Amino acid sequence: MQNLIRFLIKNHFIILFIFIEAFAIFLLINNNNYQQTKFVNFTRTVSGVFYQNVEKFNEYLTLKEKNERLKAENTRLRNLIQKNLEVDSDSFETQVDTNYNQQYEIISAKIINNSVNKQHNYITLNRGKVDGIKPEMGVITRDGIIGVIRGVSDHFSTAISLLNPELKISSKLEKSEFFGPLGWEGQNYRFAYLREIPLHAEVEKNDTIVTSGYSSIFPEGVPVGYVEDFEEKGARFHEIKVRLSVDFKQISEVYIIRNLRKQEQENLENQVEYND
Repeated sequence: MQNLIRFLIKNHFIILFIFIEAFAIFLLINNNNYQQTKFVNFTRTVSGVFYQNVEKFNEYLTLKEKNERLKAENTRLRNLIQKNLEVDSDSFETQVDTNYNQQYEIISAKIINNSVNKQHNYITLNRGKVDGIKPEMGVITRDGIIGVIRGVSDHFSTAISLLNPELKISSKLEKSEFFGPLGWEGQNYRFAYLREIPLHAEVEKNDTIVTSGYSSIFPEGVPVGYVEDFEEKGARFHEIKVRLSVDFKQISEVYIIRNLRKQEQENLENQVEYND
């Protein structure tokens, strides 16, 4: 208390000056419409900027939560629409009950490490065994193919990138459905090559390339890219230069595809190969 009294005595001229100035400004604003309008507009501007910044700060604090909700919603929607429903029906009955059985499950994941400029590129994801991730699961984004899971630990997994000459994806021309292996040649990260497309297949620039569905990893129709150029290779096939639909330098969120019937399909195919 004594310190406060000493402070007031020491600075009473400054305090009195500030009080008189504030009172003078109050009288000026209160008795003049022009100054009053300017003051109101100024206070509105200041308060608007303040509340805008407060809202931005609040949005920043809840950004992670919102992103998680959006990822969960995207996953739920993709599970509904990603060609993962098959219709089982009894063709011998005129009145048929149909059941929709889910074949593919989609798990959201985040890329925590990504290489693009190497000859053999890999991607590390923040999902592992505890999330149900296993080798030979496909990795995609909303724009297209990313790669295939190769190694898995409890909480992480690595995927062999499409930008790796070791990976070949069975792909097809969406328009004509002619298919062949698609792979990267270790040069420009924006382009891969689709081979073994017969010469009688109609090919045009900007034709869409999608997955063929002829594997147990990717469903049919996942985007791969677009025809950039093509030429005859030998006397029987086209070699198609494909502009990839995914920019591998701009990916962060991905989806891992689990084929719920993968084991059944592979067991049957292995049995047929054994019999041959």
